[in-house]
Amino acid sequence: MSSDKVAEIKGLVDQDPSSAWVTALWEKYNHQRDKRINEWTELRNYVFATDTSTTSNSSLPWKNSTTIPKLCQIRDNLYANYKSALFPNSNWLKWVANSQEAAAKSKRDVIETYMSNKVGNARVKEAFERILLDYIDYGMAFATVGFESRYKELSTGDKIPNYVGPMPERISPMDIVFNPLAASFTQSHKIVRSIKTIGELKKLAETDPDQRFWTEAIEKRLEIKRNLGGYSKEDFDKAIGFEADGFGSMYEYFTGDYVEILEFFGDFHDSATGELQTNRMITIVDRSVEVRNEVMPTLLSEAPIYAVGWRDRPDNLWSMGPLDNLVGMQYRLDHLENLKADAMDLCVHPPLKRIGEVEEFVWGPGAEIVIDEGGDVQELGKNLNGIMAAASEMAGLEDRMELYAGAPREAAGIRTPGEKTLGEVMQLATAAGRTFQEKVTKFEERLLEPVINAMLESARRNLQGIDVVSLVNEEYGVQEFLEITAQDLVSNGIIKPVGARHFSKQAQDLQNLMTVFNSPLGQLVGPHTSAKNLTKFVSDISGLEGYEIFSPNAAVFEQQELQSTMNNVQEEAAAVDSTETVV
Repeated sequence: MSSDKVAEIKGLVDQDPSSAWVTALWEKYNHQRDKRINEWTELRNYVFATDTSTTSNSSLPWKNSTTIPKLCQIRDNLYANYKSALFPNSNWLKWVANSQEAAAKSKRDVIETYMSNKVGNARVKEAFERILLDYIDYGMAFATVGFESRYKELSTGDKIPNYVGPMPERISPMDIVFNPLAASFTQSHKIVRSIKTIGELKKLAETDPDQRFWTEAIEKRLEIKRNLGGYSKEDFDKAIGFEADGFGSMYEYFTGDYVEILEFFGDFHDSATGELQTNRMITIVDRSVEVRNEVMPTLLSEAPIYAVGWRDRPDNLWSMGPLDNLVGMQYRLDHLENLKADAMDLCVHPPLKRIGEVEEFVWGPGAEIVIDEGGDVQELGKNLNGIMAAASEMAGLEDRMELYAGAPREAAGIRTPGEKTLGEVMQLATAAGRTFQEKVTKFEERLLEPVINAMLESARRNLQGIDVVSLVNEEYGVQEFLEITAQDLVSNGIIKPVGARHFSKQAQDLQNLMTVFNSPLGQLVGPHTSAKNLTKFVSDISGLEGYEIFSPNAAVFEQQELQSTMNNVQEEAAAVDSTETVV
């Protein structure tokens, strides 16, 4: 290819100075974690395998290829228990004020009601669930926050709000890089990769005034696409020294409808001016065009990206997941299963030893075998002791895998041997679940709490007009509606998710309460115990609020209603009897 054509192509896809170093930084960090990506791939293959053909066990010489889905079962068990601990009921958000004004009940009710309404949305729940799965699958979970305004348009032209409010957004661990040697994730710069279609970028540019910068990116892409006719795929491969991950070649990338976006968040040194730029957000498309370079629009003075790791490593921010060091045990489990299955096949259908002259035959029930003098056919029987030992070792492996993953033992239906009282069972369950409790509380404190507060901050910046949310009056049990503006959400304090911590405290509180009331001390404190507050405790710990079983003096009113109904029926019966007597 001529040097003129190389220059033409490079001029067509000319990199801005900032796009060059952002792209180089992405490729550097992404290459450094190749080993980690391979580990994630192997783990994913085991979790979703239906047989050993897609796993590293495929190299073993066994005829059988069964996989025991133990890693998948542990993953599902952890997810179910993490979710039930983090979101145990509808009251898992609490407003913690930092001033007297912010502590007012009216302010607390407005903020708690607004945020509870938003996190109760189905799409918000789904986003949190996917982030939680990343915590288990990758050992790292990343999230950011956006703001959505979705409306349903009627045939009359009127628009009904579908969802207007902050939205948590999952960032795949495969699509983010940072400095793994930084003191903390917050202090490191980050680069996030995403893929959008040209149509999606046009929609963003048309509907959001703050994102008009996408227009420049679209025009640049269309210009490149129009000028591709005079060049071949080979021309691009030789002229362009970079590539977009997952698109084969840059020629195929530019002829398609997808746009790769790299977004840098953090501080950097501007080599052109010699200045240190802080809290910057730089957006690069096509690894060549800078479309945005501005201060991050957030009131929290940091990049709006939040992370949590399951098991922290020393001097490395890429954490370890609960399933990572179980892959070898899963390999061993599948190895033993197929070894055992092959051995069983040999026992049930053993090879035959032919002695002397034996005519060809088909081995099976009722088969006739013609043997000359001195000939014989014998089965080569196998000893079953090895099969029994393999089965015993597999049971031990599965039990230890549950233990090593930090899964709550009793909640998973694994009962420790021996008879126990209720108090002993609860005490053992609390102690055995400490690893589980630590991991779920860590997710709540390090990721869920900052994301929830970032959602509140996003609502303060972006909410326009009035948003109507519903709540249930605790005293009267009736549904009410609140009209909320952005100003109503401005206050000095933070939102705290307390689901996991509440979950842990529930077990301890119930154990203490049962101990008190089952002892002589219970009779002494009985006259001073609030039945209403005790009812609230039972309703909360049982998670039965939605059934409206418990309400103040409900039984008294129902008995009064029952007695009134009985009296009315008796009066009607007496009136009928007196009428018949007169007749």
